[in-house]
Amino acid sequence: MSLQHSSEDKIEVMRTKPGQSLGCSIIDEQGREVPITEDMIQDACRELEKRLVKPAEQE
Repeated sequence: MSLQHSSEDKIEVMRTKPGQSLGCSIIDEQGREVPITEDMIQDACRELEKRLVKPAEQE
């Protein structure tokens, strides 16, 4: 068994409807439970990509 995936491996992608809860939540500043949506995760990923710093090139 290998830790590497072959190019033939298939990973099923399950899409949700916009705004649909993913079954997990966060607690806001007022103590309310706020469902986490795919849109929230996508927004967070885009924000992280903006802050990505490329490593310095090595000689």
